[in-house]
Amino acid sequence: MVMLYFENDYSEGAHGSVLKRLIETNMEQLPGYGTDSYTDAAREKIRTACGCPDADVYLLTGGTQTNQIVISTMLDEHEGVLAAQTGHIGTHEAGAVEYTGHKVLPLPQEDGKICADALEGYLRTFFSDDNHEHMVYPGMVYISHPTEYGTLYSKGELAELSDICGQYNIPLYMDGARLGYALAAEKTDVTLKDAAEYCDVFYIGGTKVGALCGEAVVFTKENTPRHFVTKVKQRGALLAKGRLTGVQFDALFTDDLYLKIGRNAIETADALKKVFREKGYEFYLDSPTNQIFIVLDNDQMERLKKEVVFSFWEKKDDRHTVVRFATSWATKMEDVEKLAELL
Repeated sequence: MVMLYFENDYSEGAHGSVLKRLIETNMEQLPGYGTDSYTDAAREKIRTACGCPDADVYLLTGGTQTNQIVISTMLDEHEGVLAAQTGHIGTHEAGAVEYTGHKVLPLPQEDGKICADALEGYLRTFFSDDNHEHMVYPGMVYISHPTEYGTLYSKGELAELSDICGQYNIPLYMDGARLGYALAAEKTDVTLKDAAEYCDVFYIGGTKVGALCGEAVVFTKENTPRHFVTKVKQRGALLAKGRLTGVQFDALFTDDLYLKIGRNAIETADALKKVFREKGYEFYLDSPTNQIFIVLDNDQMERLKKEVVFSFWEKKDDRHTVVRFATSWATKMEDVEKLAELL
């Protein structure tokens, strides 16, 4: 039986253009550890795309490593990181941040997002507490865009969060594992240049948006931690064959490929949402990106699992389960049509 796959957005290998460049450059002899010409070119193209010519750009191996390294190197030893209760670092990274000795401090969330009032309230309450020196200091704010629920921050919301972080002199860090899909969404007013303006550091996800692996970390405010490369290596995320990430990001940021391939995920997701609506399925929430959350009764879910691969998300109640369908840069519209026939 041929299964239909909507489990995640990294089931496939690499986009053809990326793979082609890897093959074309395969036999070139290049220096290691990200000192090659392709990595240099990728960095420069990313700076240009971000409108941030002085940004420091580093190519790391994967999302969990990136989150752990950025957070642990930017925080002082007495500090923790604020994140939504549903934030990826607190739910799906196996305690990677806590493993470094830094606590993830949960904030209330709304559809996966932190609101400015909740953030400001937390910080004000913390520093007005006479016992705050006995507590874990909030040293950074973590958000993801899109969130765990595929929802998006608006430009205004980012500006508000950035302003509060500035008032308290703590960095705003954006997890951009799926940033390509956020930028391609129709219902967004946030650009790559906005991310660079409002965030002190963010990363551009490659693993889930057309690369075999790799994420591009961008420090935008001359705020790169001292000896960052050394610390990346110390934590096991520096590739000897740095060309692997360099060539890929050079290809992704040539002729706007990164933005172009993200649109496929949005178009196929929109088509899939239309199918679910027409068939009368219940949406858990409204996501404008490539992650779709549907409520299924448990019997229905078990029948569907025989022919379709999707993700368990959470139990809604004893009889119903929230599941996730994800599209990607590689999802074919014909697979959406096959699912429609099956449903």
